[in-house]
Amino acid sequence: MTQQHGTRLSTGKRRVIAGGLGAAALIVTSLTSGLTLPTAEAATWPSANGSEAVGATKPISGSVDGGMKRYYGTGDLGSGGQNEDQDPIFKLADGATLKNVIIGAPAADGIHCSGSCTLQNVWWEDVGEDAATFRGTGKTFTVNGGGARKAADKIFQFNGGGTLNISNFAGQDFKTFVRSCGNCSSQYKRTINVTNTEITAPGGVIGGINTNYGDSLTLRGITIVGDSSKKIVPCQKYIGNNTGAEPTKNGSDADGTYCKYSASDLTYR
Repeated sequence: MTQQHGTRLSTGKRRVIAGGLGAAALIVTSLTSGLTLPTAEAATWPSANGSEAVGATKPISGSVDGGMKRYYGTGDLGSGGQNEDQDPIFKLADGATLKNVIIGAPAADGIHCSGSCTLQNVWWEDVGEDAATFRGTGKTFTVNGGGARKAADKIFQFNGGGTLNISNFAGQDFKTFVRSCGNCSSQYKRTINVTNTEITAPGGVIGGINTNYGDSLTLRGITIVGDSSKKIVPCQKYIGNNTGAEPTKNGSDADGTYCKYSASDLTYR
């Protein structure tokens, strides 16, 4: 998950996911025009408006609209493996926004946020090491709309400190949807809020947090698809560390302090 440099994206048409998730599907809505687009339920994902191979990490600052173009790794970014410390396709500066982008395969380590960032209507067709990694202390990170699938490990990795807000998102076929780093050398209190999001099996854990650092996970309006036996764990608690050791589990029940949700916040279909 090291950081690198590259070139800038071109601008394009703005399209984002907004609105809520009912029991039926994610509703994809254009905030700029009010146009209702196809749903993001199950295997329905947006078509790319062209493709571009990326051989070196692209730095993003300010607000950049990708126009629904697909970007995928090649060369040093093209292994497609699960090796740790891969470079990302995009690296966002503190305060940057990246919108309307599709990340194809190979996806390397997806997106790195150096500080506060906004990911708006970003789609990962086949997650590499992680879809996005969030860094910095005392920051706010926002993911609004989009989706990610085929994550052999994590979709979202929260290494920094602050608040991560995920809404109107589709997560499919993953081990962990979002994880507060369990063994980073620098540890912080992390607050994670996931709302109006569709989770599709197979999956392991929606959110993993460290109780000993004061983390919390709040789930609201979560639709879980294809998990009638309820094997997906909504909130897994851990005892984190800063030594690099594997963290130990610390229960998984909703408790109002660390794991904040009720039965009514989870809809199974």
